[in-house]
This record gives sequence, C-alpha cells and structure tokens, in this order.
Amino acid sequence: MITRERPILTTDYNGAPEGLPHCLEAGCILEDDHCQRSLHAEQNAMLQAAFHGVSITVGTICVTHQPCNTCAKMIINAGLKRAIYAGEYPDELARNFLIEAGVELVRFPNP
Repeated sequence: MITRERPILTTDYNGAPEGLPHCLEAGCILEDDHCQRSLHAEQNAMLQAAFHGVSITVGTICVTHQPCNTCAKMIINAGLKRAIYAGEYPDELARNFLIEAGVELVRFPNP
C-alpha cells in the first residue's frame, strides 16, 4: 500500500495483469526463479495511483519484502520517500539505488 501522512492512497497485490489468469490458475512462468506472469505489489500500487490520478509524491510504500531493482527504480521515479518492508530480498543494487536517491528504508520485522 502507499500512504501519505497516514491516509491510504493505493493498495497493492502481487499478481497477473488485469484480465490475465493468475499463477494459481495458469501456472507460474519462472525465469531465474522469478515469475514472469506477475507484477510486483509495488508496481501494482504505483499503476493504481496513475490509473486513478492519485499523486503519491513524498509518500510511503509498505510491502512484504525489500523492493527489487526494477521496483526500486520505479519507487525513485515516482517520488516516494520511504519504503517499509518486513522481509529481506537479496538485491544489494536495489538497496544502494534507494539509499543513494534518498529513499528511507525501514525494515519492520515480522513478529
């Protein structure tokens, strides 16, 4: 989800593009252990904002895992200023890009 000063601006999910079958229905297409059928939650949240004309600049994105490299670059260009996540993701390049761009990374570990 993306928030700004507490209100929820958009929600998100990992899943197939609109109108296409989800992995649970059609099976995953894996390439280098990465599903090619689905969009990441970060991508869906930012696309939802664009679709509905909602500004997310200086917002916070909350996701289950540290963003990957592609999502990190989208977060930077969308003007988001903080990413909160629970699980680690082995993408040091993404982490470095976010830090270099001034995006605050906050790990909120699962209890």
